[in-house]
Amino acid sequence: MLTGNEIKSIRLGRVNLKDSFARIMNNELFLLNVHISPYEMADGFAPPDPERRRKLLVHRREIKRLIGKTKVKGLTLIPTKLYFKRGKVKVEVALARGKTRYDKRDSIKRKESDREMERAMKQSKA
Repeated sequence: MLTGNEIKSIRLGRVNLKDSFARIMNNELFLLNVHISPYEMADGFAPPDPERRRKLLVHRREIKRLIGKTKVKGLTLIPTKLYFKRGKVKVEVALARGKTRYDKRDSIKRKESDREMERAMKQSKA
């Protein structure tokens, strides 16, 4: 459920899905942490919060299926893309499993080594 100004911003591609996720609350599906920049040409309307909670319109049977998968298997709902279909914005949601501690440690080590290499390259250029 979006406002008209949010739709116009989405058409301009001013959406960021990074760090966003979906959650089921009270048998309704909500999209959280999606950043939709305010539409600049809007007059007279106060822009809504760019990262407000947005309700997704989903069939009840789909919500029940997702509840089962998220509770039993410990999966998370992640929006992968937004697209238009017949004038309506659609959200593609995927089930994903979070990283384990081992995976996180490996990622952190890799990032730190990359940073050290970049620092060494900068110092050698100077």
